[in-house]
Amino acid sequence: MSTETASTTRTRPSYVLARAEVHAVERVSPSFVRITFGGDELAEFGTPGDVYDARIKIVFPPASGILPPVDRAGDDWWGAYLAVPEDQRGSMRTYSVRELKVDGAATEVVVDFVLHLEPGLTGPASLWASAAAVGDEVLMVGPRRDREDRSGIEYDPGSASQVCLVGDETAAPAIARILEDAPRDLRGIAFIEVPDAADALAIHAPAGVEVHWLPRGDVAHGLRVIPTVLDYLGDTTGDDIVVQDAEGEDLVWETPVYSGLGEELTTGGSTDAGDRYFWIAGESGVVTTLRRHLVKDLGVDRRQVAFMGYWRRGVAMRG
Repeated sequence: MSTETASTTRTRPSYVLARAEVHAVERVSPSFVRITFGGDELAEFGTPGDVYDARIKIVFPPASGILPPVDRAGDDWWGAYLAVPEDQRGSMRTYSVRELKVDGAATEVVVDFVLHLEPGLTGPASLWASAAAVGDEVLMVGPRRDREDRSGIEYDPGSASQVCLVGDETAAPAIARILEDAPRDLRGIAFIEVPDAADALAIHAPAGVEVHWLPRGDVAHGLRVIPTVLDYLGDTTGDDIVVQDAEGEDLVWETPVYSGLGEELTTGGSTDAGDRYFWIAGESGVVTTLRRHLVKDLGVDRRQVAFMGYWRRGVAMRG
């Protein structure tokens, strides 16, 4: 690489802000619709095989159906988005990449959308996804290819000998991508709570990782996955589980290198920090409940956990 090229690479934004077009729509289960996006502006989007739980932003068009005129050439995508009049901005939501396909110069980004269409639970993103058709367009913000400073990836097991991945349907695409990008000798277990047994989708996981799908049925959100995880860890709480109400709080976001609660990161519980790594994501109240049990009750070292609230029950999330 020439000095000039290297300099250009360093000064370019670490993200891509792209106009993306729907290439395919597939209803893969009762709760998931899989949408494939493509287009010339995605040419430098992401690094194949190194996606893990990377978060991306998708901007859906407003009621007019016209995408907001966001300046995609600058180096401040957020400022450019806010500069658009509010009634023209559309809706922005955060998603995980289910698959990144690169074939020569062509790049496609696959996203699994959860369809929350029940009255009071749906939002603009679910409504858009439920009616999406080939040719529809969105704006997409994500990591630029081959950049070492990629943002949005929290999965980082370090030297842990095993992993424990836990999530609900909103975290299922990230768990799937983590397992498919992980080294083939990875060992561990994954617990994924979903609305329906038919939502258990194929994951090409390493042979040493057990994947358990937990259909929720009529049970309240979290009451399948929480006791299952605690039983796996030897917690005897049993049927006395109460999902902690996270209403009125910020989404919980605690990783080995960041504490949304301002906790000290150099101290933790009694568990060996190199033994097992926990990655837990989904509804904020469920994540908060598991966090309390793992860190407070079981003494898991908080340096070996990532707890991420992706959404909060009863609250229409933005951004």
